[in-house]
Amino acid sequence: MTIEVHPVQTSRQGNARVPKTVTMRAYEVYCHLYGKQEAMVTGGCRGGFGSGELIAFLYAYPFPKPEWAARVQEAFRGMENL
Repeated sequence: MTIEVHPVQTSRQGNARVPKTVTMRAYEVYCHLYGKQEAMVTGGCRGGFGSGELIAFLYAYPFPKPEWAARVQEAFRGMENL
């Protein structure tokens, strides 16, 4: 079985890849906040999501949509303290 993947930016040389199901869930949050930009998941835009972006969008996903913007910011603030 082949799993479709999308690129994700990392700090190592080259980009990582994660299953499409993961990036599409994050992309749903991204679209709600910023509008559609398909190149974010296909890699045509700066190599896909950064790993921190992916974490923040996935963190927000289980919350109600009206909270997504605040939850993404909450996740980014939490990463600043690491």
